[in-house]
Amino acid sequence: MSDGIQHLEAQLDDFNPAARHHALKSLVQMVNDGDFARPHEQPIHNLHGHTFFSYNCYGYSPSHFAWLAFRHGFEAVGAVDFDVVDALEEFHDACRLLDLRSVVSLESRVFVPEFSTRVINSPGEPGIAYHMAVGFTERPKNPDAAKFLQSMGDSSERRNRDLIARVNAFTDPVKLDYDKDVLPLTPNGNATERHIVLAYARKAAEVFPDRAKLAEFWKQKIGAADADLEQPEGARLLNLIRAKTMKKGGAGYVQPGRDTFPLMADMNRFALQSGAIPTAAWLDGTSDGEKCMDELLRVSMSSGVAAFNIIPDRNYTPGKPDQKLQNLYDVVKLADGLHLPVIIGTELNSAGNKFVDRFDTDEIKPLIPVFRKGWQIVHGHAVLQRAAGLGYCSDWTRKNFADDAGKNIFYGAIGLHARPSLEPKLAGIGPQNTPAEILAKLGA
Repeated sequence: MSDGIQHLEAQLDDFNPAARHHALKSLVQMVNDGDFARPHEQPIHNLHGHTFFSYNCYGYSPSHFAWLAFRHGFEAVGAVDFDVVDALEEFHDACRLLDLRSVVSLESRVFVPEFSTRVINSPGEPGIAYHMAVGFTERPKNPDAAKFLQSMGDSSERRNRDLIARVNAFTDPVKLDYDKDVLPLTPNGNATERHIVLAYARKAAEVFPDRAKLAEFWKQKIGAADADLEQPEGARLLNLIRAKTMKKGGAGYVQPGRDTFPLMADMNRFALQSGAIPTAAWLDGTSDGEKCMDELLRVSMSSGVAAFNIIPDRNYTPGKPDQKLQNLYDVVKLADGLHLPVIIGTELNSAGNKFVDRFDTDEIKPLIPVFRKGWQIVHGHAVLQRAAGLGYCSDWTRKNFADDAGKNIFYGAIGLHARPSLEPKLAGIGPQNTPAEILAKLGA
């Protein structure tokens, strides 16, 4: 790869949006001029990649994530961030330049009253669930939705500041100032636990410039063994700092409860008001709550959930079938049987996360038809929501489809055929059009 391309790719992660936009436009121009070969599209995708707006372990901006997805030949790509949709405009614009199908989502944590005594997918935290809203095409215009979105960011900041106060007492003399040490690590002020962990690692290296003293500090504070001391901020050390100071049993941990996070039903309402799809998330099927997935999904669907998210890579080891793999097969069968689009990805918010799932493994191959159908449906939702507010959960959809199976076929066809370069064909559509008329406009 030429030095010029490497320089532009590095510039894609600049915190200055103008610099990112210039770099991407320059790279696209190189592709259009034939200086960089346009990759062939492959049957692969990642619809769950965090950007640097909520911590990407590689520092990728929305533009960089889109560019690398293009280079890998993705069929579709999806950005997701915690508690914000700050990637929205940049990511969709980048994918439009690259003629790449895109989806933007939000992830947060919610409280599920019906499962208040059972751990769901947030380890050690009964009633708490990671949860999503998928397929944003614009920032929330509904006043209640806009207020809810703001409240998520405000709550996250309060939790962060309280967390740092508790951890500072434990890590003294290594202490963080949230405004000076943490926020500069973010492009738009949305700090996560992983930003805080990185800030502690860097502050410790500043307080203890001598590597031996730094190692002794971490051994005393978090019991770090020599193998964990990837100084000053290696993956093992960062994960151990997080586990020993911020997770259950750690010095800064406080058990969340009913009032810590919004109700799942409230987040589902926010998603619907914002033109997105309320989406349940799954860990690995081993918790008390996830052992009752049929019950959990029906509770979730009763307040609006209409899609299902999985991170496949943490649920199997190639060549070693085990109970987690069987759990994965079982939950995909369950969700697909309920006509919930299944979306997948690799997160990209922890060192070691793959850029894309291994679709060529024997374990994943049987699931590929369901996974591909999933991205097609939610991308079809985004296309029609953007074009005329005719998204997957719209009134128009309820009026035009008698069953979920037919709805999924329609949105899947839209998602497959409607690349960004073809979306102008949908200009002028509206509630007056039938599904057949909309498909005809795309030649589908």
